Amino acid sequence: MDSVNLEHFLVVGAVLFAIGLYMTLAKRNFVGVLIGIELMFNGVNLTFISFSRFVESAEPLNGHIFVIFVITVAAAEAAVALALAVLLYNLRDTIDVDRMDLLKW
Repeated sequence: MDSVNLEHFLVVGAVLFAIGLYMTLAKRNFVGVLIGIELMFNGVNLTFISFSRFVESAEPLNGHIFVIFVITVAAAEAAVALALAVLLYNLRDTIDVDRMDLLKW
């Protein structure tokens, strides 16, 4: 049986990113868009960890440090976005992305 190498992890990371991008662009529900963004973050995190593990010239913890920053940004993004979703639902009684026209003149 062949061992798992860097290309396998990169393919899985690219697939996660592509699924997240599709969900972000195709969903009309605000929560579905947030899930897509989180999937894209996870695809990038997997790529960072893979390069940290398999590339010999890289420092051993560089990928892990980037992942910690990405997780921190993702948590802050999720908190703000969910607060916006609750506010939008209170004002419009829906979380449909197409009806977010509160900032139009």
